[in-house]
Amino acid sequence: MSVIQTDICVIGAGPVGLFAVFEAGLLKMRCHVVDALPAVGGQLTEIYPKKPIYDIPGFPHILAGDLVKNLEQQIAPFHPGFTLGERVDELQRQEDGSFIVSTSEGTRIACKAVAIAGGLGSFEPRKPVIPQLEAFEGRGIDYMVKDPEKYRGKRLVLAGGGDSALDWTIFLAEVASELSLVHRGSSFRGAPESADKVASLAAEGKINLVLNANVVEVHGREALEAVIVQPDKGESQAQAADYFIPLFGLVPKLGPIDQWGLELEKNALVVNTFDYSTNIPGVYAIGDINTYPGKLKLILCGFHEAALMAQSAYKLVYPDKKFTLKYTTVNGIQEL
Repeated sequence: MSVIQTDICVIGAGPVGLFAVFEAGLLKMRCHVVDALPAVGGQLTEIYPKKPIYDIPGFPHILAGDLVKNLEQQIAPFHPGFTLGERVDELQRQEDGSFIVSTSEGTRIACKAVAIAGGLGSFEPRKPVIPQLEAFEGRGIDYMVKDPEKYRGKRLVLAGGGDSALDWTIFLAEVASELSLVHRGSSFRGAPESADKVASLAAEGKINLVLNANVVEVHGREALEAVIVQPDKGESQAQAADYFIPLFGLVPKLGPIDQWGLELEKNALVVNTFDYSTNIPGVYAIGDINTYPGKLKLILCGFHEAALMAQSAYKLVYPDKKFTLKYTTVNGIQEL
């Protein structure tokens, strides 16, 4: 597999990571962004896309999902690269001071600086307690949908009651040959309009909606073949399935970052507020993942940290150039 070449590797595609791409782009630095989640936006996309945010300058209020869309539009002129749905596992410092960043799927990124913008850490799926569950991971059990086409013509069983479970049920109903949604309750936590759509699909016979029930067993030989659904009342039933996708939310974990030799304080990365650098030269930490005296875990504070980080990283990317601050009101936005 070829190595991706870039100036800055941004670990984390949340709002602070995306804004770091913008600040770097203003300084003619290219970025490649890596995130364990299958889409950009971090918590804003995965947990509360419809939640209003009130402390973004210039916006009396803005929905979290809309803020992510705006940030994507803002960084588009700089053509960043993205590796999504892969967790960063290794950080290797080279003899010349540059880095090789490696992911869980074998992707390798060569860069001159690393900006860790991982929020609360890498988000990992909340797994249900089911015997033999992990034995079928990658062989019929997925915890997030990376490529919907993977499920075309397949028999799917989804589990969950939040926005993610509802949204993917609606989308995959047109992709799968059979689809069942199993929910432990009788009402959903997700958007009412999505819940209504799922109910309509069930009434039309396009999906099988199983309420007040849980998936309790998984079975198969070389790959998943069936799940056992146990209702609150009555006998359990076997449901044929090529794929089982439990969508029970995400749990933030620091992950492999704590093995990279970075200074930690209560699961946060200690930084110098001059430029938000860590104890490893060339590695920065911005946003909720860092800590320093007076730290406020606010998106707008992360934006400020991203700007100062980019100024410092410029000296690593262009060691022979003298930096001159140019305001965007004068210089505009120039594509890379």
